[in-house]
Amino acid sequence: MRKSILITVEPDETRVAVLEDDRLVEVYHERPSTQRVAGNIYKGRVENVLPGMQAAFVNIGLERNAFLYVADAVPRGEEAEDDDLPDDLRHASIADVLHPGQEIIVQVAKEPTGTKGARVTRRITLPGRLLVLMPGVQYVGVSRRIHDERERQRLKQLAQRLQPPGAGLIVRTAAEGRSEAELRSDVEYLTRLWADIQRRARRERAPVLLYRDLGLVFRVVRDMLTPEVERVLIDDPDEYHRVLELVGALAAPLRDRIQLYRDREVGLFEQFGVNEEIERALKRRVWLKSGGYLVIDQTEALTAIDVNTGKFVGSKDLADTVFRTNMEAAAEIARQLRLRDIGGIIVIDFIDMDDPAHRRRVVEELERHLARDPTKATVLGITGLGLVEMTRKKGRRSLLEQLTRECPYCDGRGRVLSEESAARRIRREIQRILRHAASEAILVEVHPSVASLLIGAGGANLRELERQTGRSVFIRGREDVHLEGMNLVALGSRAEVERQALPVHAGQRLELEVEERHAHNQQDGIARIEGYVIDIQGAGDRVGQRVLVEITRAHRTYARARVVS
Repeated sequence: MRKSILITVEPDETRVAVLEDDRLVEVYHERPSTQRVAGNIYKGRVENVLPGMQAAFVNIGLERNAFLYVADAVPRGEEAEDDDLPDDLRHASIADVLHPGQEIIVQVAKEPTGTKGARVTRRITLPGRLLVLMPGVQYVGVSRRIHDERERQRLKQLAQRLQPPGAGLIVRTAAEGRSEAELRSDVEYLTRLWADIQRRARRERAPVLLYRDLGLVFRVVRDMLTPEVERVLIDDPDEYHRVLELVGALAAPLRDRIQLYRDREVGLFEQFGVNEEIERALKRRVWLKSGGYLVIDQTEALTAIDVNTGKFVGSKDLADTVFRTNMEAAAEIARQLRLRDIGGIIVIDFIDMDDPAHRRRVVEELERHLARDPTKATVLGITGLGLVEMTRKKGRRSLLEQLTRECPYCDGRGRVLSEESAARRIRREIQRILRHAASEAILVEVHPSVASLLIGAGGANLRELERQTGRSVFIRGREDVHLEGMNLVALGSRAEVERQALPVHAGQRLELEVEERHAHNQQDGIARIEGYVIDIQGAGDRVGQRVLVEITRAHRTYARARVVS
């Protein structure tokens, strides 16, 4: 299996794609507006203890209190390999473990989703490059992904020899073939880190952040860069050099696999078809190569996946057609679960099979492909109704939740891209058009809320886009354009396009409603024509009124006007 990692860096977003045999299997986004909190360690204050739910709510300084279940509220002691609670605490009540006002150290195990706060645990884990430190545990384990039994025993003996007092260790997959000195360096770093966290916890009052997990790129290098990765392609020179330094310190033998993507004509994700794959991963229907298809419906309670033969008619008999479709679907379902990062309860409705051997082989095929998934997934079997039940650990928001929001057009029955995602997609489309056009300027129409993001405060985002493309870009808002849509209105010289772009011109008179005061000059009022800003002098005290104005000057992103008395 060939494995590659692609990293693309943009001013307001970093994206990482993982490819196996040139097919997208995982994608990650990091935006300044949505910082990841999973893995962070906080000193929190217990706000409520709810014996009826066997849980507590903990204030860790986020918008919503975190949820702490009783099984995660018991601090680690000496435990068995299966991580069960000690005998005397196995049936403990949450009220015996916590009380309101208590200050505790917790780690975020699950990102906040929807109206739910983060899920936290007192069972701290600190991941390094080669090892994971588990304070309060005496257990030493080795990653299941290291299959060679002799190597497993060697690494376990090394970890037992290096195990610090009062903490356990798990040997990660990246430790395979590594020396004792390298493992010792990881142990020393993690031990110092835990000591620093404890010192800060004693010094600070709750709620406070004690430790922030690494950013996306460094986290990917730490957790995913193993010898089976053939290459890591990065399209940003600065990030490329930072990653080279990090890999030189953590995994020097893999340093030559870090490569800079230099093609400025075709974007990195565009070159490998990643953008198109992400678009397809947001749709309900997934077509199979045979002509069959999947329908994937994500709900708050569970995810339902339906398998259909579609256009596939087979060549032998009905049983063979159904079996072949289900086998292909099993492999694609495993990939889609990883790509969409779907967690929780999953129910799969394969096409009915009469042959028990066929049913067994389809489930085995699903399990075989799920074994590649770094997120734990468990297939529970086939129910009496012929449905396959399974679970997949849920640690962060799914791809659908990250990139979309509730649709304002259908009142939540479906989904559309968020304004941010739509703006990013349209910006990439503008860049693609201008790479293949010789025109000086372009005019596009988009939804007003998307137009405001493309333009940015004071036109900052628009100027950055023009700097990147070397062309003049005109954005016009229109209410009748779909939130995800874009109309290409004109390509041509700057003078020609500018004449079409401006919705008003100097000397024009029109009646407008004053929507708000000017943010920086309270004496002026602001009106809008489908997202285009009109700064009306002296109209700050006429908010909510309709006034007759005359345009005095028209600029690309706003115009000035005066009230006609």
